[in-house]
Amino acid sequence: MSSIIQLLPDHVANQIAAGEVVQRPASVVKELLENAVDARATDIKLIIKDAGKALVQVIDNGLGMSVTDARLCFERHATSKIRQAEDLFSLHTKGFRGEALASIAAIAHVEMKTKQDQEELGTHIIIEGSKFVSQDVAVLPKGTSFAVKNLFFNIPARRNFLKSDTVEYRHIIDEFQRVALAHPKIHFTFYHNGSEMFNLPPSTLRQRIVNIFSGKTNEKLVPVQEETEIVAIQGFVSKPEFAKKNRGEQFFFVNDRFIKSGYLHHAVMAAYDGILKDGAQPSYFLYLSVPPNTIDINIHPTKTEIKFDDEHALYAILRASIKHSLGQFNVAPVLDFDRDSNLDTPYHYKDLEGATPTIQVDGNFNPFSEEKPSKQFSSYRKPEPTANWESLYVGLKQDTDEIGHITFENEEVTSSLFNDEEVEHAVHKTYQIHKKYIVSSIKSGMVIVDQQRAHQRVLYEQLLVNMTVNQASSQQLLFPLNLFFSSSEMDLIAELQLSLMNTGFVFEENSTDHIVISGIPVNVTESEVSIVLEQLLSDLQDGIPESSFSQNDTIAKSMAKSLAVKTGTHLTEKEQENLVNGLFACKDPNVSPFYKPTFITMRVEDLDKKFAL
Repeated sequence: MSSIIQLLPDHVANQIAAGEVVQRPASVVKELLENAVDARATDIKLIIKDAGKALVQVIDNGLGMSVTDARLCFERHATSKIRQAEDLFSLHTKGFRGEALASIAAIAHVEMKTKQDQEELGTHIIIEGSKFVSQDVAVLPKGTSFAVKNLFFNIPARRNFLKSDTVEYRHIIDEFQRVALAHPKIHFTFYHNGSEMFNLPPSTLRQRIVNIFSGKTNEKLVPVQEETEIVAIQGFVSKPEFAKKNRGEQFFFVNDRFIKSGYLHHAVMAAYDGILKDGAQPSYFLYLSVPPNTIDINIHPTKTEIKFDDEHALYAILRASIKHSLGQFNVAPVLDFDRDSNLDTPYHYKDLEGATPTIQVDGNFNPFSEEKPSKQFSSYRKPEPTANWESLYVGLKQDTDEIGHITFENEEVTSSLFNDEEVEHAVHKTYQIHKKYIVSSIKSGMVIVDQQRAHQRVLYEQLLVNMTVNQASSQQLLFPLNLFFSSSEMDLIAELQLSLMNTGFVFEENSTDHIVISGIPVNVTESEVSIVLEQLLSDLQDGIPESSFSQNDTIAKSMAKSLAVKTGTHLTEKEQENLVNGLFACKDPNVSPFYKPTFITMRVEDLDKKFAL
């Protein structure tokens, strides 16, 4: 029998590897930025066109490559980061697998320019789908420039699976922010379609966070710092009152590498236990430094998952250090009366001595002095003497005889306009059960309505009508609201602004990091505005629908979910009746906007069967 197993050609193997390493344009951004960091660059530029589908270019001023290295870097498993297997447990670089550039070159047009500092001339290489098109000598500045064009040009199915430009752009911003936050000492610049989106000069960690996530972030941050034999932790967590609905601003870095860890996230949430509202998520920027031999990074090609040697100790240290920071900055309420008093103030204040307060005493003051203080009110005017009150009655006739014959009506009037038989007392038609369901009687039996889903359906149809047919009414605010958002959220709000105005929002001005709202929809209270917008941004993280109808539909669903009366809310009889009547006046009362049933009916026959023996 003939042999059927054969080695795959390099270009096929590269395309298979690319399926894991390069999932979207953001993956290319991540790999190229990390290579630039590994090359010890101090200035890195990221240039994007059409959300990375047309161009992803990274320019750095790092070490550069020799002619041989420039050609060899596109081969599979070719890397300068490690030499032997033991090096995997002493990694100090981002990359080490040697797959990224080979994978990118297999599915895109790549143009690389590189030059080392001591060399006079650099190397210019062009590759299309793993095939070397040209390699020339060129006059170049120190460093490396990678331009990746026409991503997935030879895998059209993969290109078709890419989301809209808005979604892909948001993923690119996420990757850029992760690398920029990990290296505050490097100057990063980000251009999209010719516009400068970020310009982050070298700074401290706190300044880098503020530069990325708007100036309002500064007042949210509580510093965290702890050093142990197992791990050194530094960074910032947010105050509980600034917690959001979504998990956008949550970053873990281990040895300056961004990771995702549900286990460590649980440790942070445990530290906030009891001081967060239900469903709220705190922001955090936490940097963990551990010995490289205690972690394993080589689990997944994206390198965002890490295995730790002693996870339980790490969990306990992280939770304790965050709880400690929240306590020492008086963010969290302290109920332990036997606590160390040093925890009431930050450490660097505990040895400072308080200054003696100065007291000013008026030595001439005598409370028993007979002298009256001189009046200094020039506008005071002495009131003119008025006549005696008895003078009002001078000249009136005192006809006591007439007064004696007047009869007064002493009996209380108890009659009504209608006879008692004609008064029809209102029947109690609806009942609320467990502050969740509303029961109403109908001819055939009874209907049980889920109050939250029913209100969602009512609000959803009202909002859709306001956005598409009628002009929505809005209430003007006496004091305009200032709401602060990150730059990526501001871009999202700018695209949604027209639809939001149709629902009743009135925008006074839009800045780079905040919006000013002077009017809100009638059914939204002032305290709910930030909650509604945060929920809307959270729901739209996966992208804005292309068509205006589906965009309006998404906004209406999100706002209905935020504004609907929640389970556990007591409703008066009038509110119950209005909700039931409003539900059955809808075009589709059977399901909520999220396609869940809003009510069920029980016939009298069904009840009779329950009681049948």
